[in-house]
Amino acid sequence: MPARHREMLSEMGVESITLTKGMTEGSLMLFPRPAWQQFRARIEALPMESVGWKRMFLGSASTVEIDGSSRFLIAPELRAAAGITRDVLLMGLGSYFELWEAQRYAVSEAQVKQTPMPDSLKNLSFA
Repeated sequence: MPARHREMLSEMGVESITLTKGMTEGSLMLFPRPAWQQFRARIEALPMESVGWKRMFLGSASTVEIDGSSRFLIAPELRAAAGITRDVLLMGLGSYFELWEAQRYAVSEAQVKQTPMPDSLKNLSFA
């Protein structure tokens, strides 16, 4: 766990996180426990037409402890789903994190840069 994220989690009193398959192919989502409980409740409330997504998020979820060296174990099935073998990238995205195999993320980001910017971003004000 990088220092900047470790400090934030420590300030929140978070000692465990929940990992699950990400919304984007090849990524995992990591939630501090309080954020996971809120996300889980929203997923559980989805209608039956979303059962596949419910199964993916809830069925693959794994809660792990952060050890004294700020490390955590990733279940083999989640590592396989994200293609994680060695180098990873952890990014904070508000209430959760995304974990990517570094090369896979570089490819995904390059693809994003090749697509037109969504209108919702074109109209975003930074003021």
